Amino acid sequence: MKHGRRIAIIGLGYVGLPVAVSFARSGATVVGFDVDPRRIAELRKGVDRTEEVEADDLSLSSLTFSTDPRAMARCDFFIVTVPTPIDEVRRPDLGAMFAGTYGAMAVSLSAGVVLGIGMPFVVRGGAGVGGAAAVLVAAGAALTLAFAGAGVAIALRTDDRLRAFGIALGGWACAALAYDAVLLVVATALAGAPLERPLLAATLANPIDLARVVMLMHLDISALMGYTGASFTRVFTASTGTALAAASLAAWAAGPALLGARLFRRKDF
Repeated sequence: MKHGRRIAIIGLGYVGLPVAVSFARSGATVVGFDVDPRRIAELRKGVDRTEEVEADDLSLSSLTFSTDPRAMARCDFFIVTVPTPIDEVRRPDLGAMFAGTYGAMAVSLSAGVVLGIGMPFVVRGGAGVGGAAAVLVAAGAALTLAFAGAGVAIALRTDDRLRAFGIALGGWACAALAYDAVLLVVATALAGAPLERPLLAATLANPIDLARVVMLMHLDISALMGYTGASFTRVFTASTGTALAAASLAAWAAGPALLGARLFRRKDF
């Protein structure tokens, strides 16, 4: 199999080492990576304590072993063969598996949002809008975490990918569009009633609305929102209101992730 591609095998236990040797036998260039220096030293000497492969296979010219991640820099494919985490009674720790999987996705997506929004302010200069820029970045990251968790929960609950996509798209449409339409109709119909507190509660119940309102409250445009806007500005620019908004966004970010973790533990893979 002379294709010129380099393959990295991450984890050289009783699964990873035979996989690495098999690829090396076929002619592929293979880098075997493990964090255990003792394990790497043994393999370089032709010793496999798991007795899964022969010593001759460990000396193949196309197979190298390393504890340095930089050795994998030129690899084209990465195969992860690390052990499944287990708990104190030696059962698979699905919580750790979910945390690793979801955490990697959520952190990378949030980092993309933070860099995508924040870098223009850093490069171009954000004098006078530093507070609003910070709120925008924080709100964007919180919304990313909330909808990433919701997406994972929907995917775990629904095996049909097309149906899961439809549910996710419908949920976004309801939160971003239909919810505001209903609030607008209710606020118009009850224009003479004191709606500040009900509208505040309704805002906290929708992360998109909450992030949008908190962002607007830190801009001069909030003065155009009338009496209700003044009430919202008074609430969300005070320390108590800011803490309430932050706690609500944090709850929206954590809630779907916790639901996803629960569904992941119960799912029969």
